[in-house]
Amino acid sequence: MHFAILGSGAVGGYYGAKLVRAGQRVTFLARGAHLRAMRDQGLEVRSSLGDFTVPVHAEEDPVKVGRVDVVILAVKTYDNRTALAMLAPMMGDESVVLTLQNGVDSIDEVAETVGKAAVLGGATYVATTLARPGLIVHTGTHRRIVFGEVFGDLPKLSERVQLIDEALTQADIQVEAVPDARVPLWEKFIYLAPFAGFTGAMRLPAGPLWSDPHIKEQFLAAVQEVALIARGEGVPIAADLIDRIIDYLHGLPPATRSSLLIDLSQGKRIEVEALQGSVVRRGRALGLPTPIMSTLYAVLKPYENGPPEAPTS
Repeated sequence: MHFAILGSGAVGGYYGAKLVRAGQRVTFLARGAHLRAMRDQGLEVRSSLGDFTVPVHAEEDPVKVGRVDVVILAVKTYDNRTALAMLAPMMGDESVVLTLQNGVDSIDEVAETVGKAAVLGGATYVATTLARPGLIVHTGTHRRIVFGEVFGDLPKLSERVQLIDEALTQADIQVEAVPDARVPLWEKFIYLAPFAGFTGAMRLPAGPLWSDPHIKEQFLAAVQEVALIARGEGVPIAADLIDRIIDYLHGLPPATRSSLLIDLSQGKRIEVEALQGSVVRRGRALGLPTPIMSTLYAVLKPYENGPPEAPTS
């Protein structure tokens, strides 16, 4: 299969490098120093699972990539306007786009560009950073993707999902192919939107969130706000999801930071619209109150495009 990685940073770059190492044909879309480093030195991965470097084919212009079998979309959601415009030259009649972005909005945004039939949805669980151009550092051992169809009749695994599942599995990626990917997308979102919101608003990692009884109570109330929206939209989330989120957080290292907090601390743009903003908009459309998530959205929105400028006297 021919994969294109649209968003060749920490997440997309890591999975793309694993696919190259497994013998798949992969083209990376990148720009600037990262593009130059990949072309000159290859893509280096440092991981407790083993360090490796692979030579890669990297382009800046999607026209030079041409039609591919699978586009893995891994850019930050705030870059979608630019990224989605790059899809058309890579799409053939049988091409698919597998989005691994945070939140639940991107499957619809991609569908508006390439059509519903070409979209697969996925949630990923991996801790990676782009340490410098051409170098990705993988911390921990998780490298999990849960993915599948998101539109149409979803009674069983489609053939194309099974083929992609095989390719990812052969690349030593922990894969779970599912008939209806809306469920894992929402189950991740129900946890991530509050977790990113609380850690970002507090400017603190998971430890203080989970050790303070009041903060913990408010966090779980925010989780319930998002879960009610999922059910209101007809997504069949698991009945024990909240208990599983509690168990998951109990097992998190206290120093765990959300990617939103990391971006905030580095003065970068943040995915507030795809996370907290999406909750608020969807709640409003359903007539469901979201007081905690709305407050987090208000606190974080000024940092959407990086640190706001201080007012001048």
